Amino acid sequence: MSTPSDAVKQLQDKLEIAKLHILDARSELKSYHFESLDDSTSGEGALSDPAIIASDVVAQTLFLRKLKFQYLEQNAKDKYVKTIVSDDAPLITAASNEQIRLRNEEKKRKLKEAKMKLLEKQQDVRTLAPLVEEDYQKARSLTSLGTSLSAKILDAKLALTRLRQAHPQPRLTIATATATLDEQVTQMQALDDELQGLEKGIDESKGKIKAGMREVERLRGVEKERIAELELVGKECGDEDPGLGKFYDWLQVGLAAHRSLLSVESSRAESENELRLTYHITSPFSKVPQELVLTLLSVPNTRQLASASAHLDGVEIDLGDIIHAAVQANDPSSLVWAVYAWGSLVVGLVTSCVEK
Repeated sequence: MSTPSDAVKQLQDKLEIAKLHILDARSELKSYHFESLDDSTSGEGALSDPAIIASDVVAQTLFLRKLKFQYLEQNAKDKYVKTIVSDDAPLITAASNEQIRLRNEEKKRKLKEAKMKLLEKQQDVRTLAPLVEEDYQKARSLTSLGTSLSAKILDAKLALTRLRQAHPQPRLTIATATATLDEQVTQMQALDDELQGLEKGIDESKGKIKAGMREVERLRGVEKERIAELELVGKECGDEDPGLGKFYDWLQVGLAAHRSLLSVESSRAESENELRLTYHITSPFSKVPQELVLTLLSVPNTRQLASASAHLDGVEIDLGDIIHAAVQANDPSSLVWAVYAWGSLVVGLVTSCVEK
């Protein structure tokens, strides 16, 4: 029983015996030498030019027609001469001529039909030639496209191999990337919730700071009244009252304690209309103090507040709304307390976030 490999071998042997070598036939056609053509139209150059081939075909057709006519003429003359000079020549009658005429008409009819078929074939060739050319161009473009795609596929495989060598296992897959993205989305939601909580806490702290500022302003008004009363009492008592010195010393101690509570480092007048206040703010989370510098500018020769600026550890901070409200109300004390409270809040929040 023959195996599939034997059948394949037998088929290959049959193909080799059949000599179906189309490529070899094409090379043989190109290398064929036409003896009837001259040197200018022979060889591969003549076969490659359709115009030269067409002109050669027309010339050879005319020559063959003339040759055929001469052959028929000479053959007819030869038969006529042989018929006349021969003793046993066949008798030519009207019936034999009629038979010959009928045979000639039949041959003419068949020749006409063959010519009609040839014309149809030529018309089909003219019609199908552009289509074949179009299909050939499409096949050629598809072949070039397939070649380029094969080269690109090979380049992509080489690039993928290099990437795999450069990035060994474990590699990031789509599943792990999706899981990482989900985790990051969850973390972002948690951070967003935490940010909203911090913003809410900041709003509450701002409200508390405003309430504290109002209370401080009330206490400062009370302090001014007490100082005015003390000055009035000092003027009335003069230097004879021994308890006045003790009260003055107590007041200085209270002012020093007040400055230490507010962390006032220095207050300096840079010019006639510029006052610079320096604070050291200490967070409960960190013992390292932060320097807050507040600069107040007033309209020259007046007590009208013009503008202000604040720097926390050398970095300018934006307090547009607070400064604008204080300038509109001409209230530098409220501005000082607001900036100090804001700086304390910022230092505490930043320090707590860093500790976390």
